[in-house]
Amino acid sequence: MTLRDLPVGQDARVTSVNGNSVITRRLMEMGLIPGVAVQVIKAAPFGDPIEVRLRGYSLAMRKNEADAIEVVV
Repeated sequence: MTLRDLPVGQDARVTSVNGNSVITRRLMEMGLIPGVAVQVIKAAPFGDPIEVRLRGYSLAMRKNEADAIEVVV
């Protein structure tokens, strides 16, 4: 399952971050690495972007970015 598929309010743990783009590298630099607990806080009215909470801070990302992050509930 990817972070994009995670429902609002659901907790999960990151298992992998796929891709070699500048954005995926930046997300990893911001702490979104395997083993980190994440929670989807809310989504914009049309579903994009989404807000996630990790390591004590909130991060907004587009759904296509969240699609590269695999999680397990």
